[in-house]
Amino acid sequence: MRRGGHVLAGHCLTTWFCSCGPLSCLCTPWGASSERCLQGPLPSSWEGVSMNIQPMYLGESAPKEQRGTVAMTSAIFTALGIVMGQVVGLRELLGGPQAWPLLLASCLVPGVLQLASLPLLPESPRYLLIDRGDSATCLAALQRLRGTTEVMVELAELEEERTACQGGRARRPWELFQDGALRRQVISLVVLGSAMELCGNDSIYAYASSVFLEAGIPQEKVQYAIVGTGCCELLTAFISCVVIERVGRRVLLMGGYCLMTCWGSVFTVALCLQSSFPWMPYLAMSCIFAFILSFGIGPAGVTGILATELFDQKARPAAYMVCGAIMWTMLFLVGLGFPFLMEGLSHFLYVPFLGVCVCGAIYTAFFLPETKGKTFLEISEELHRLNFPGQSQGPAWKGPEVIRSTEL
Repeated sequence: MRRGGHVLAGHCLTTWFCSCGPLSCLCTPWGASSERCLQGPLPSSWEGVSMNIQPMYLGESAPKEQRGTVAMTSAIFTALGIVMGQVVGLRELLGGPQAWPLLLASCLVPGVLQLASLPLLPESPRYLLIDRGDSATCLAALQRLRGTTEVMVELAELEEERTACQGGRARRPWELFQDGALRRQVISLVVLGSAMELCGNDSIYAYASSVFLEAGIPQEKVQYAIVGTGCCELLTAFISCVVIERVGRRVLLMGGYCLMTCWGSVFTVALCLQSSFPWMPYLAMSCIFAFILSFGIGPAGVTGILATELFDQKARPAAYMVCGAIMWTMLFLVGLGFPFLMEGLSHFLYVPFLGVCVCGAIYTAFFLPETKGKTFLEISEELHRLNFPGQSQGPAWKGPEVIRSTEL
């Protein structure tokens, strides 16, 4: 991922996937079924690439005081993409059976916009200085990103980080699990990355239609209620982006998982009693919106920037590879197992997801360090103390022995 840089890698890979997927849908005979459209290269298979590279580039390029806000913009545009997909998928637009090729090819539009804008972006200053050792280009990129020439303080911080990373090489994904100095980081990545996908948010989107029908919404109007769920996630992603540097990452994650546990419990009760009280379906419908709002507060955005802040420059690309693999694997397992949960647990199908939310909140409260307002070097030093509690200092000096006194 580092070879060639963040922007160039994202540019080339997105060019390939954006061209093959949507164009194959456009070449599908008009009026063909959705399965026929999906027989070619997956039209959205480039999403995994951009979801890894984009937050890493934003997190590395932003100043420490605004790192969370800048990195959270990735969650905002992800939620915006969900809403746009729901809107263009309305039957009045491209949701009809005759417009499937055009609907699946619509992702070509943001892809083209991305291709047009990527060459205008400078490379990550950290990548230029630490990985490539190019101080002059790093300074130029830093000045361009900040819009000022007064960047010497931040450049000095980068030089300190570069000194700390000297002598190391880029880590491979499997090496992260073998290094004791990365134990807390890897566990946090695995636990919270898995919790994000296993918390039930994706499943509640799938279950929403039947709940809306039970609440008395006509079949032809359900699609508009579905758009409302996407708008809820977009709203809270924007709010989280505004407040993340004020309240911190841990508060947003704990608050999100606690609220999801609360509303998921009420949702389960409402499902069990919906045949006993006429207003219970409306309560269940309200819980769906509240659950999605709670998810957008913290887990939706904060989880994606953990790999940027918890790992150093040499381990960060491998961490994003591990995080991406975990999230997509868990999402696949949820999609595969949710029908069986519906059949086996009936109204209690969200109880396993509630357990995941509780575990996510507990882990965040007791094991995840706060990274708000800290440099990457300060975060690394704090995590080193957590990984090696018996050592009060950082890694031992491996250079020549320093003679502090002589005896005459």
